[in-house]
Amino acid sequence: MNNKGFNWFFPIAIMGIILYFAMGFFGSSDIQEITEEEYFTLMQEGKVQNVKAYRDNYTADVFLTATAKKELAKTNEQKSPFSGLNPAPSADYTLKYGDLRLFLEKFDKIKAENPQLTTTKNVDRAGSAMQEILIQIGIGLFIMFIIYFVFFRRMAGPGGPGGQIFSIGKSRAKLFDEKDKINVTFKDVAGLEGAKEEVQEVVDFLKNSEKYTKLGGKIPKGVLLVGPPGTGKTLLAKAVAGEAKVPFFSLSGSDFVEMFVGVGASRVRDLFAQAKAKSPAIIFIDEIDAIGRARGKGNFTGGNDERENTLNQLLTEMDGFGTDTNVIVMAATNRADILDKALMRAGRFDRSIYVDLPELHERRQILDVHLSKIKLDDNVDRDFLAKQTPGFSGADIANLCNEAALIAARNNHETVTKQDFLDAVDRIIGGLEKKNKAIKPSEKRRVAYHEAGHAAISWLVEHAAPLLKVTIVPRGRSLGAAWYLPEERSLTTTEQMYDEICATLGGRAAEQTVFGNISTGALSDLERVTKQAQAMVTIYGLNDKIGNISYYDSSGQSEYNFGKPYSNETAKLIDSEISKIIEHQYVRALEILATNRDKLDALAQKLLEKEVIFREDLEEIFGKRAWDPELTETPVSNKENKLVEEVTVEDQKQEEKNSIASPESGGGDQL
Repeated sequence: MNNKGFNWFFPIAIMGIILYFAMGFFGSSDIQEITEEEYFTLMQEGKVQNVKAYRDNYTADVFLTATAKKELAKTNEQKSPFSGLNPAPSADYTLKYGDLRLFLEKFDKIKAENPQLTTTKNVDRAGSAMQEILIQIGIGLFIMFIIYFVFFRRMAGPGGPGGQIFSIGKSRAKLFDEKDKINVTFKDVAGLEGAKEEVQEVVDFLKNSEKYTKLGGKIPKGVLLVGPPGTGKTLLAKAVAGEAKVPFFSLSGSDFVEMFVGVGASRVRDLFAQAKAKSPAIIFIDEIDAIGRARGKGNFTGGNDERENTLNQLLTEMDGFGTDTNVIVMAATNRADILDKALMRAGRFDRSIYVDLPELHERRQILDVHLSKIKLDDNVDRDFLAKQTPGFSGADIANLCNEAALIAARNNHETVTKQDFLDAVDRIIGGLEKKNKAIKPSEKRRVAYHEAGHAAISWLVEHAAPLLKVTIVPRGRSLGAAWYLPEERSLTTTEQMYDEICATLGGRAAEQTVFGNISTGALSDLERVTKQAQAMVTIYGLNDKIGNISYYDSSGQSEYNFGKPYSNETAKLIDSEISKIIEHQYVRALEILATNRDKLDALAQKLLEKEVIFREDLEEIFGKRAWDPELTETPVSNKENKLVEEVTVEDQKQEEKNSIASPESGGGDQL
């Protein structure tokens, strides 16, 4: 960019010349044109003082008398109040004649018939050709000036309308340097101790590189943050920007995507050129899977080719010829399984940092961060809240605290109480409470037995998650819900999954036991147990007939295949084993409920009376669980149970989080 200011002398000079030669041209545009008949009428009325005819262009200028001019001025003022801003015209009217000889003969005839007329006539040549040429040149220069100023100066810059025309290939990264104050530091990132330690080392390397280079160490080329949504990957990047004190370029993977061919690769080149110019620097690409998806999948063309060109340019910039600069690339994604292998190799992304769901002590630290901004009541126990939120991410905990504060304000509380937190979790997980929803007594009784069946089975089998709360108050799409608190475990055995399936089928089994028929209210239950049984057979290898085989593809390539990785005979066997698992546990649930029918009736009756029952009510009816460890006080509800499809610590934690609450629909899911 040219640092010199714009020289306004030449544009002003050109404008002055144009105005000088074009004054008559622009001014004449306001002269009214009349016909020959109108002119001779004015002449007979004595309003014309002089007429000047031009031989070259068959036109004539008409000059009125002083009285006629005053009348014309009044008429023009009534037509346009801004007419006074225009330059004074050289004539009052103009006209076009057909033949000069005939025009002059008629002029002489009218004057002879009216001796009192004082109108005079002149015959002259039109304006010079040089003046016309200069006027045309001036207009051309003016148009060229407009084009230069608008298109080349305004649009070539980053701002202004249409600025992308000449800067579409420029990087859209936002630069944070020493001039920008970023308030987020590592102190604001609660938990994530392992991830913070890895990232802090990168920041320390940029600040004190000699500490590592004297021992032969090299700066890492890239750091990839991987983890479930809401675990704090972007927050870690903000902390790096606040701590590094070096130029920090931040952008999203979608910023490289454009409809024009070659734009993505051009933006990558420009981004790294800016970073190298300000080296040492950090580049942060959020949601890198937008451009880093593995190449060649599905054999798509068109837009896919453009995305691959962008990825190829990124690979070259990260580790190719001429990349020996202190530029570190940080990226974040929750879809690491679909990233290209060339992007993940050492030398490009040297470090892959897994940002896990927080443990108990980390959830306590995250709560401290978010609750510090809330006016809390003295009876709020932070350890209690941390224990009741296993599997929650940092974003979930932040949302919980904010929702509790909103509910407290809605209820006109001076502080946020423990009950506000309980109501907040019920609102987030179960949905909005439908107090005015009309339910027939027969349907309400069926929902009560459905939820009582879940509660009874989960209480009577060993490995099911202990029940915490049951309600038949409609929330969201559910007519009833049951909340559980599973233990935080990393592995699940076959017996534990069998007990969970049995407890999930307890609602439908209770309907069959009491009413002799079943309803559509178990839709979510059936979906859950089907996925669980399918995972046992096809993913985890927990079935004797199928054996120690897993058809799960962690690379994600199976989603592009139309065929199945097993034969038709095996598919039939898989379907048969899945059905056997579910039906066996359903029969088991029927037997348990038949044996404890009196307790089931008592629990359902209490649920109809109170609408919400807790663990203490189950202990009163069924007694204490012999295999249960000592539980904490009645906790809050949590999220809906879902199937886990990978045997990893992350997914087991997610399963624990999802199974804390299992809202069961009483017929609402299919509406």
